[in-house]
Amino acid sequence: MPPGTQTCPRCRRTSSPEAGPFCPYCGRYLAALEWVAHPPAPDEPPAVPAPRRPYTGPPRYRLRPTGGYPALPWVRTSGPDAPGPLHAARSVAGTVVPLLWATAAVALVAAGSEAWRYGLLLASRSDALSAQVVAASDALVISAGTIAPILTVFAGALVVLWSVRAAAAAAHGAGVVASRRPRDVVLGWVVPGVNLAVPGSVLAEIEHTALGRPAGERPRPSRLLLVWWALWAAGIVLSAVVLLWGLRTGVQARADGVVLHGVLDLLAAVVAGVTAVLVTHLTRLLAPARADRRELLVAVRS
Repeated sequence: MPPGTQTCPRCRRTSSPEAGPFCPYCGRYLAALEWVAHPPAPDEPPAVPAPRRPYTGPPRYRLRPTGGYPALPWVRTSGPDAPGPLHAARSVAGTVVPLLWATAAVALVAAGSEAWRYGLLLASRSDALSAQVVAASDALVISAGTIAPILTVFAGALVVLWSVRAAAAAAHGAGVVASRRPRDVVLGWVVPGVNLAVPGSVLAEIEHTALGRPAGERPRPSRLLLVWWALWAAGIVLSAVVLLWGLRTGVQARADGVVLHGVLDLLAAVVAGVTAVLVTHLTRLLAPARADRRELLVAVRS
């Protein structure tokens, strides 16, 4: 073998030194590789791994961490991702619907307490009543009669706010201008006499616009809305009757007042429940739920 030639350990062919460190036939590295293990030096002790600390629970911070992404969806007030009228209407509906059902429950309790009081009035004509029973009846009437109006005021204010935002959301979704200003909607709910017609008209316009019907067409309220409208008007009229009936004096007038209060509480419970159903229905019309369907492969046919 000429001096300087290298033999490939793979293909056993020889090559000249000018061919480089790799075999020109198979490409293997020609230099022999030898791995040599040396023990550690005597003066260097072997590295000992540090013992693991026991688990003490999740991390705790004395100060609020400043890392992470900014909460843009919660602070953005402009741009394509800003919350619009629909988001505002849905947020109010999420609060007012449970409050309306709570109002209906308390109004039912108030109606039951008035019925109990009327039963005690009938029983007192022929027999003496127990002081504990009379005290319990009075406490129930006073408690329910105090809580029910407070809940009614709060729920009514939220319903008015929801109607304003729902009208804006319906007009925004249909690309039209709202037929009533927010001030006119609020006055239509609270002005006596006017509130017999305006609230139903506002809700009918919201339903008409949310269903995508032509803007120039006359709204045709649904059966649910017509039922609510009739109950709402009956509640307003009965409230005025009860208020005027309270000005009368006499035992019979007071007994009739107990009956009227019981009927009014029962009607208020029905109105609150139907209002909760109507608000939920109109909110779903404004924002229909998207049906997410998952495709499932059943079979593959050639």
